[in-house]
Amino acid sequence: MGDSQGVAALPVTFADIEAAHMAIMPHIIHTPCLKSRTLSDILGAEVWLKFENLQFTAAYKERGALNTLLSLTDEQRKKGVIAASAGNHAQGIAYHGTRLGIPTTIVMPRYTPVVKVQQTEGHGATIVLHGDNFDEAYARARELEVERGLTFVHPFDNPKVIAGQGTVAVEMLNDAPKIDTLVVPIGGGGLISGMSIAARAMRPDVEIIGVQAALYPSMAAKMKGETLPCGGDSIAEGISVKEPGTITQGIVRQLVKDILLVDESKLEQATAMLLNIEKTVVEGAGAAGLAALLAYPERFKGRVVGLPLTGGNIDTRLLANVLLRDLARAGRLARLRIRLNDRPGQLFGVARIFDDMQVNIVEVYHQRVFTNLSAKGIYADIECETRDRDHLDRLIETLKESGYEVSSVEIA
Repeated sequence: MGDSQGVAALPVTFADIEAAHMAIMPHIIHTPCLKSRTLSDILGAEVWLKFENLQFTAAYKERGALNTLLSLTDEQRKKGVIAASAGNHAQGIAYHGTRLGIPTTIVMPRYTPVVKVQQTEGHGATIVLHGDNFDEAYARARELEVERGLTFVHPFDNPKVIAGQGTVAVEMLNDAPKIDTLVVPIGGGGLISGMSIAARAMRPDVEIIGVQAALYPSMAAKMKGETLPCGGDSIAEGISVKEPGTITQGIVRQLVKDILLVDESKLEQATAMLLNIEKTVVEGAGAAGLAALLAYPERFKGRVVGLPLTGGNIDTRLLANVLLRDLARAGRLARLRIRLNDRPGQLFGVARIFDDMQVNIVEVYHQRVFTNLSAKGIYADIECETRDRDHLDRLIETLKESGYEVSSVEIA
């Protein structure tokens, strides 16, 4: 990866991105790009956040979708468009297609969460549920494209889509000209391709760093000429792509400095930090840039870093789990397993220690049967809230000093 070749050889030019920006500006939100003082202090870098989660459909995908729809001929508009997507691309196509009077069909895997199907239908799309995964839905969409004479809109491997996504960088660098590093999530590569082309034209010295979930290192593998496994349940489903685009690979190879991989714990931590510190809801993929700064702090020390918060469409139950797990990692929520003797007053004695330490008990699980202890042995699992890790450690130490055998049930 690097910038040894000229931008002129690329399939999308800065002029294409400027034209896309002019075309879509009246119909999208120019989202704020703001410095985060708190994150900057924590990370030792000047951190600027681009709030693309504030778009109407809560994701940057609207930009590329709209630019593509605006480029259609009258005949193509009349017949309609089709896309395969279970996420933000589907909603961007559906919303702007309906607004422009263009019939839209979205093929989704059969097991797509109901809320995503309903949201996309709510924007006016016709939904086709097909297949058990994205690849099968994609194949069906290409069949329907031919059968019905529709125009297929690829989520990332499309020059019009890439040009539309590049407008994110245009706004960022105009609003925060001090940015010297862009850290951009990579799934199929449409966003980082467009942003890289725009950034190199506007500010050739800007360094572009890609971020992928460690479970789906598809673009990183392509750049290294390696075969790496892609699979698993990632919180960053928006960038959980097994096969990046052909067009985007070529652009990334020329313009992107490096691709960093982040594990699930950093993605969860970043999602929680953005809610707790910035009071903004971001999906796992949208938090990937911040996750990279958390995972590789020395890499960005002293830099002026721009992070696009690419989307905010996260399932509320998943978000609740992320926040609770973050409290557990910080020591503010814990489950302690305490061994008790089978005689009266044992649990009362434990509860008195919790009271003395001013620790709130959330739930108690009393286990007598499913245990490897003797018939008179008892485990009590107690979920509790503490002020911080030090408070939790002092609680555990006090319980041990009082003669109780205690262990903490940790999370990954």
